[in-house]
Amino acid sequence: MTTQELLQNAKAAKGRMALADTRTKNQALLAMADALEAHSADILAANALDLEAAKGTVSEVMLDRLALDGGRIAGMAQGIREAAELPDPVGAVLRRVERPNGLVIEKTAVPMGVIAIIYESRPNVTSDAAALALKAGSACVLRGGKEAHRSAAAIVAALKEGLSAAGLPHDALQLVEDTTRASANELMQARGLVDLLIPRGGAGLIRACVDNAAVPVLETGTGICHIYVDRDADQGMALDIIENAKCSRPSVCNAAEVCLVHRDVAGEFLPKLKDRLEHNRFGHPVELRLDPEAAKIIDGTPAGPLDFDTEFLDYIMAVKVVDCLEEAVAHIAAHSTGHSEAIVTGEEQAAHAFLNQVDSAAVYWNASTRFTDGGEFGLGCEMGISTQKLHARGPLGLGELCSFKFVIKGAGQTR
Repeated sequence: MTTQELLQNAKAAKGRMALADTRTKNQALLAMADALEAHSADILAANALDLEAAKGTVSEVMLDRLALDGGRIAGMAQGIREAAELPDPVGAVLRRVERPNGLVIEKTAVPMGVIAIIYESRPNVTSDAAALALKAGSACVLRGGKEAHRSAAAIVAALKEGLSAAGLPHDALQLVEDTTRASANELMQARGLVDLLIPRGGAGLIRACVDNAAVPVLETGTGICHIYVDRDADQGMALDIIENAKCSRPSVCNAAEVCLVHRDVAGEFLPKLKDRLEHNRFGHPVELRLDPEAAKIIDGTPAGPLDFDTEFLDYIMAVKVVDCLEEAVAHIAAHSTGHSEAIVTGEEQAAHAFLNQVDSAAVYWNASTRFTDGGEFGLGCEMGISTQKLHARGPLGLGELCSFKFVIKGAGQTR
């Protein structure tokens, strides 16, 4: 089936999805989760083929993003069930005003319509995106990367089975069969068929959508996330936070890529950091790319001109010594992608200065950037992390996948 045909089918299904009540949508999600687990053997077989084809063409870290096992499928199913438990955003009155003339004006949440998602090699995005879009009352068109296409097709087949079992149109969930750039361009240009386009992936994909789309784009962001170790930091806490933020899953957008260290503690702290990251409990040493001041204290790779502007998505971290909090904030302003930044300090005044001055979607005091996630924020599974400021910012949960309209109730008023 062509991409245009898939889009036409999704458009035809969006009306029924918009009218579906909460109970029906939740039944569909629960049936989708059950079907996902029931077909886990088929999904794992498809994933094994994807992994075999990808070996030698992508990094070990990216292979981990692609890989599925029984635990990850169970986690995907649980994410769908959690979405079913979330409050239905559709129909919520966001604001109510009663005018002096008696008109009652209600700003009311409504479905987007057809939400298209372009993403790369993470199969779990398939189920997360479908669950959120459908719970938000929209049809969903998924376009994954070629590395994960077999996995995505097996996942969507199971999800469609659950969707139909609840009496909702299976055409409300579509997977684009063409994984070439042509299909991505078709989604970007599908004015009248796509109501919202969400890219999830690397900087190149996101920039291509922002620059070329003729449909509305909700920009998710790459994550050049920073952790600043202030002079008043608890150094043990700082080591724990940095190890978690860098090593627990380096291939995701909320992993830390840059560590900034106050000059007053750099001589004491950097040797501890090098030792911790070389012998971290996740079993993979981290390559440190050092600015000239850090290189005077510890051994590592000299930082190149692009290392403080790179989302490594790997066991690599850029390290810089700064003279003060103001220099740390200025560095973040110059190099951050606006995703997540953290300060580790015991000084409340310094913390508040950092939290107020750093202009990113999530700012942390004494906590890992790895918490920037819809589930961790209590939003359920997420569609991505938005680093833009219009409409939605930070984790994209159900509420961010709705539009709104004004509903006006009168008693014969005229103007």
